[in-house]
This record gives sequence, structure tokens and C-alpha cells, in this order.
Amino acid sequence: MPSFKIKAYYYKNSSMQIANHSRNLLDLTQSMYHSWLFHVHAFWIQLIYFIFFSGLGFLLLKLLPMRDFANRSSNLDLFFTSVSATTVSSMDSVPLESFSISQLIVITLLMLLGGEVFTSMLGLQFQNIRIKKELEIIAQKPQSLELTTSHDPTSDLQNQIEMGTADVKLFNIPQNPMSQNHIKQNSVRYLSFLVLGYLILVHFTGYTSILMYLNLFPSAKAILEEKGINLQTFSFFTVVSSFSNCGFIPTNENMIVFKACSGLLLMVSAQVLLGNTMFASTLRFVMWVFKKVTKRQEFEYMLRSHENIGYDHLLPASRALSVAVCMVGFMLIQLVLFCSMEWWSEGLEGLGSYQKLVAGLFMSVNSRHAGESVVDLSVVSPAVLVLYVVMMYLPPYTCFLPSEELHKIANGPHLETKKKRSVWRWQNVLLSQLSYLAIFVILVCITERRHLQEDPLNFNVLNIVIEVISAYGNVGYSTGYSCKRKLNNDGMCKDAWTGFSGRWSGEGKVVLMAVMFFGRLKKFSFDGGKAWKLA
Repeated sequence: MPSFKIKAYYYKNSSMQIANHSRNLLDLTQSMYHSWLFHVHAFWIQLIYFIFFSGLGFLLLKLLPMRDFANRSSNLDLFFTSVSATTVSSMDSVPLESFSISQLIVITLLMLLGGEVFTSMLGLQFQNIRIKKELEIIAQKPQSLELTTSHDPTSDLQNQIEMGTADVKLFNIPQNPMSQNHIKQNSVRYLSFLVLGYLILVHFTGYTSILMYLNLFPSAKAILEEKGINLQTFSFFTVVSSFSNCGFIPTNENMIVFKACSGLLLMVSAQVLLGNTMFASTLRFVMWVFKKVTKRQEFEYMLRSHENIGYDHLLPASRALSVAVCMVGFMLIQLVLFCSMEWWSEGLEGLGSYQKLVAGLFMSVNSRHAGESVVDLSVVSPAVLVLYVVMMYLPPYTCFLPSEELHKIANGPHLETKKKRSVWRWQNVLLSQLSYLAIFVILVCITERRHLQEDPLNFNVLNIVIEVISAYGNVGYSTGYSCKRKLNNDGMCKDAWTGFSGRWSGEGKVVLMAVMFFGRLKKFSFDGGKAWKLA
């Protein structure tokens, strides 16, 4: 009997020790996770995120069977495709019709995971965890019961306006860190749900609209049936690709085969705008509608204290309006130049006036970041190509603002003095974006120097610049490659529906993949090169 008690005590003591060790290990893991979450820069988090899913996508594409076994691709080309889909760049080195349905599903998931709206939603979840941790730290601190009554209300309100927290007065919330963090936490949580609902609604509406169009118009449906592409697969793939601004289409010719389907082009254009250049303006409008309908103070807080939320796509009202106006202006400039230069071109041959106008509008919308095309860029006039290069270089929320407004945005009160100094120091060291792009172009010219000598009509500097800027802007526009332009055609050259980079060397493709990653993360270094004076 005593032996039984000793054994029971031993087992009980051992189980308690195991439980304590497990609890300590869990606490240590959580502590390391929160330490990593609070101290690691968002740049490294996103870089690891994109590299991880690029590698995972490559493995899945490698393991799954190809549709066209005769056109089996190399490992580098598959990895290039995976990187292109994850960074939503749509630079292709493999004809998309060579991929099986299972591989197209993998590419669809990569585009969804790499889209700006989806990744920004993940950022909101990280921020929600940070705020929750801050609330726990504040709750553990002893709260002072003393109330200060000898302060000037006018001065207090002025300080709040300067610090960007004057909106707290509007809600009649006690001015203490706990209350402000609670309203901020609720606002971030509501915003994450709002972005998720926006993502689901736009995808569902786009999918059903495209599917209905394909079933109602036999000419568009016949194109897919001839290619053996499932209507549901095409609709979902196109919606995800367009909304994420990737630009992949499961046809070798991209949207060229649908250039006469004006209704389909307009639907896809709407998806492109809602997922990128018009996302911030549309999100603010939706938020304003929810504020009017629900009367929730969280939506009021988001609209008035957007800088405290820390969400890049939540812009001030003036800037959101300016972004929308500038987007329309850029689109009209491109449309006018495209129609004036390409109205009678070979690419628009056989189309009516309305169809040509919609085609020009489609190109103008996609030149910013999506990269879907209804004409072959190799036959487009150089003037239009140069304008497209400029449009591809511009970030999505480019707008014109007065100097005082721009100064407030760049040096807002939400930045701490120490943080401002650190950011300014890095901005002085970093080169400008154009400098990095020039370096990348030089590197490509070095890696492709043999092609530049042997095949100068295809491998000219303008085509290389277009390809590099397109990869940097995560657009996907490409002039392609034509065997007819090859000077020494030995009869072995075969045209393929791939981008111009598909004919580059392995070293050139590696450089272009680096450009894609750099372009996807360019928001972290766009203000670099401020110490350089071009005088």
C-alpha cells in the first residue's frame, strides 16, 4: 500500500512538472513571437512571406502534371512563374495553356495570397495583435486615481489637434490610454472585417458577372471551348488575377482573343480598378456609408483618425479624392494618345468604333498595374509605349497635392521624433527608385549582351527597359518575342506565347525575379535618395 502511494505521488509530481514545463515553453514561445512581432520591420515579414509562398508554389507546380507534356518547363521557368504570380507581376516564361487545371488553381491561390488587398488584411490582423498586447501591458500597470483639474481646456484641445487625437473629444471618451486603445482596437477589428467583406463581395460579383456573360454570348464561350478551358475555371482565375492586378489570363494570347467582347473587357476593367488604384477611394466611400447607416463611433474614428490606424490604404478625404481624380486624368491622357496613334493600326483591325474605344480604355486601365492586354505591344507606336512606361513606374496612389498638405502627410504627428530621425537617415543613404531601375537595366544588358549583338531587333534597350519597368511596377506588359524579327533565322526558332523575358538567359531571369520582389516591396523605400541633389 505505501508503495502504491509513493508511485501515485511520483506520477502526480511528474505530470505536474511536465505541465509546468509545457506552460513555460508555451509562455516562452508566445514571448518570442510577440518580441518578433513588435521588433521585426514589416519589410522583412513581407519579404519572408513572398519568398515562402513563391517556393511553395514552385514545389506544387513541379509536382502537379502539366497539361501539355510536350512543352515541359524547366525548374527555373516554373519558379519564375511562381514568383511572378506571388508578386502579382504576370511576367510569363511558360505558355499558360500548358498548365493543367490543378496547376491553374495553384497559380490562382498564389495570386490571391500575393494581392495587395489580401496582404493588407493580414497586416490588420498583426496590428490587432499588437494593440491587444498593448492593452494587456496597460492593464497590468497601476492606474493613478488622481485627477488633474487645473488645466486649460483650450490648450488641451489644441494639443490633441496637434497630436491627431482631437476626435476623442467627439466621442465623449475619457482621455486615458486604455480608452483610446480600446476604440482603436475596435476600429482595426471593424476595418479588417470591412476589407474582408469587400474582398469577398467584389470577387463573388465579378465571378458571377463574367460567368453569366460567357453563357449569354456564344462567341466568347466558343473561344474557351475551342481551347478546352472550363468556363468556371476561366471566370474565377480571371477575377482573382484582375482584382489582385496580376494580369495572368489562362489563354496564351491574354485578352487579345476577347478584344471584340466589349462587355467582358469593361467587367474586367472594373475588377482591376477596384483592386488597386481605386481601392483606397472606394474603401473610404464604403466606410462613410457604414458610418451613416450604423452610427458607430468606430467608423467615425477611422474617418477622422486614419493616421492612428496605420493602414496604408486608409487615406485622408482630400487625398482619396485627389487619387481618384488623377487616376481618371491619367486614364484619359492614355486613351486619347492610344486612339490617336492606334485607331487604324493592325491590332484593332476589324473592330467597330465603340469596340476600339473600349479596347483603348482597357489598355489605359491595365497600364498602371494589371498588365492585361488586347493588342500586341510589339506593334504599338513608340510614343504610346513610352507613356505606358511612365504609367507603369507610378505607384497606385499617385496624386497632386498642395505642398502644405504633402508636408503634413510626410511629417505627420503620428511619427515619433526618434522614428523620424531614423527614417530620414535611411532616406539619405538610399538611392532613388530610378537609380535602382537603371542598375537593373544595366545588369540585364550585361547578362543578355550576346543576344543584344546577335538579335538586335528583339533585344533592344527599349524592350529591355519596358520589361524591367513592367516587372518593377508588377504590371506584366511585355513586347514579346518574334522569330520574324530575328536577323539570322536558321529555321529552328519557333514563336511561343510567352513574354519577352521567356527568351532571356537564366541569369537575366534571376535579375528580373529580383526586380519583381523589389517592385512588390517598393513602398518601403519609395522616398529614398533625398540626399541626392541633381543641380
